[in-house]
Amino acid sequence: MTTSQVLKDRTGPRPAPRADKRGIALVLIAACQLMVVLDATIVNIALPHIQTALDFSTTGLTWVVSAYTLAFGGLLLLGGRAGDILGRRRVFVLGISLFILASLLGGLAQEPWQLLAARVLQGVGGAIASPTSLALVTTTFPEGPERNRAFGVFAAVSAGGGAVGLLAGGLLTDLLNWRWVLFVNVPIGLLIVALVPLYINESERHPGRFDILGAVTSTLGMASLVYGFIRAADKGWDDARAMLCFVLAALLLTAFLVLERFARDPITPLRMFRDRNRAGTYVIMTTLAAAMFGMFFYIVLFVQNVLGYSAKEAGVAFLPVTVAIAVGAGLSQRFLPVLGPKPFMVTGTLAAGAGMLWLTQIDSGSGYASGVLGPIVVFGFGMGLNFVTLTLTAVSGVPQHEAGAASALLNVSQQVGGSIGLALLTTAFGSASREEARAQLPDFMAHAPEKMQAVFARTHQMPGKWGGEVLAAGISHGLMVAVWMISVAVVTALFVIQVRKSDLEALSGNSGGAPH
Repeated sequence: MTTSQVLKDRTGPRPAPRADKRGIALVLIAACQLMVVLDATIVNIALPHIQTALDFSTTGLTWVVSAYTLAFGGLLLLGGRAGDILGRRRVFVLGISLFILASLLGGLAQEPWQLLAARVLQGVGGAIASPTSLALVTTTFPEGPERNRAFGVFAAVSAGGGAVGLLAGGLLTDLLNWRWVLFVNVPIGLLIVALVPLYINESERHPGRFDILGAVTSTLGMASLVYGFIRAADKGWDDARAMLCFVLAALLLTAFLVLERFARDPITPLRMFRDRNRAGTYVIMTTLAAAMFGMFFYIVLFVQNVLGYSAKEAGVAFLPVTVAIAVGAGLSQRFLPVLGPKPFMVTGTLAAGAGMLWLTQIDSGSGYASGVLGPIVVFGFGMGLNFVTLTLTAVSGVPQHEAGAASALLNVSQQVGGSIGLALLTTAFGSASREEARAQLPDFMAHAPEKMQAVFARTHQMPGKWGGEVLAAGISHGLMVAVWMISVAVVTALFVIQVRKSDLEALSGNSGGAPH
């Protein structure tokens, strides 16, 4: 440690910026969080255009989503740790810079592997910037009403980012092209990087160690598992490479658990899972996120490739989900002190499961109003009932100094669960769509125009109404996997969760009204 660092540490925490600077600081922090949060949905809307431009298969296209969420979820805890040890402003700028670079490279991609590499780098940048941006709120705003308002703005941006991404992705794809869903991050990110040193002070550094081995083994283990499922979906369950990936995933994840058991500063504190309520909360979030990510991915393809919606129309078509989530979240937040968390978990998971089961009935003849709108609204309402409830339950009864780790693990559960869920749905989708393709092939070869047959010879995917039949059949079967995932959440909510109303009341009293 240098002399200057010693002097800085002796002076204690840096004072918060002046009030006139704190407003701009909040705008910068919120803009970063918005950029990271909306990245999933803004890219989702452009997926059919990306598939056409770069010749992705439908199963291969899932990596455009999973490459980002795996890197983001796998390194999220390490990113938060880096901010504590190295200084939050410094790490914040580093994360945004990586995100900008990755967005630029992704927008310039000419081959599938180039886009996927850029998405991994985006996930790394997001994992560094996102937890640090939340931590910067605590060092920038004094405790009390001002910090509470800042947390409120941060939470609103996090919740509304999905809707903004849907609309922005549709507009950018239709008015410009799919590359701009990535390019748009560049000017915004550069502006944030330029202004951060002027309006945000550096935080105090804390001693500690980086659990690099834990981060690497967990991320690579989950990536191997996801790749195994996607490979099996494409090549079948007798594929040697898929089986090898499953073996490698088992070895890496076992090594991860052993490392975390004995690490001095583990990236994932395993003691967080000893409490049945908290462990159950992580299970519910993992399974619900798994269903949600898969649903969004495949229904985006359905409304554009089967119903013929433009990217902009697809973005608008998903806005009712956001409204339903907001209504459900508002109800749960209002009545939690009266009813406690368990009724909302049970009702929410049942509603999400009912919506997903309804959605499995879609086929190539379904319309938006008759086959999509009702199910996604019911599903969104159920998710809304759970979001606030799960967040509060995850930190219920946790010592204040560990509340950050407990809530961060919930975010990791969401990201990693989404990647695994999408892979599992893709496995079912691949099997069902191959079977349907075999059934459709004779009619396609007999009646499809030569131009369509030429496309099929090049891409091995049937265009036109035949492709719609194949896609719809695969989606319907894939979403049944999501129903079974949600059933796990229902059972967990019913028989594992035992949180009492007094637990949440105690948490509210200890927190002073501010999130941790």
